[in-house]
Amino acid sequence: MSSDAIVLLKQDHQEIRRVFRTFQQAGDNATVRKGELVDKIIELLTVHTYIENEVMYPRVRELLPDLEDDVLESYEEHHVADVLVVELAGMKPSHERFDAKTTVLIENVLHHMEEEQDWFPKVREGLGRKALQEIGTELEAAKKSAPTRPSQPGALKKTVDAILS
Repeated sequence: MSSDAIVLLKQDHQEIRRVFRTFQQAGDNATVRKGELVDKIIELLTVHTYIENEVMYPRVRELLPDLEDDVLESYEEHHVADVLVVELAGMKPSHERFDAKTTVLIENVLHHMEEEQDWFPKVREGLGRKALQEIGTELEAAKKSAPTRPSQPGALKKTVDAILS
């Protein structure tokens, strides 16, 4: 298995997209199933945003200062997703706004994943294979200890920092 950071992040994106599609296809009356799927979405997004916020973005900022604006935009996109994740984590699937809030989360995250088309190629070109493998190793290590729920310590550190600054 590759430890290339971009390959690892794209694999996460594929898994997240798969769960999104399953949610979207679940049907109007699949309240219990949708609740289970949103729990999985929350777990996947909590881990993914954590490793990007704590490893990928700081390393890219350090090594490729020209991409600073892209990194800052990504932090903000994560911030919006984190707020929605926190709200969904405390919401029952039967709530009238549960599906709508999940749909907004999905749309926001899919927009963010467009980084694959624009930002990832810039990072690959700027960093090269060796650096991406080193960062990938750091991502894998961070993933092992990453929070899986927004209520866990450290899960929303960047979001809290953004609100307080």
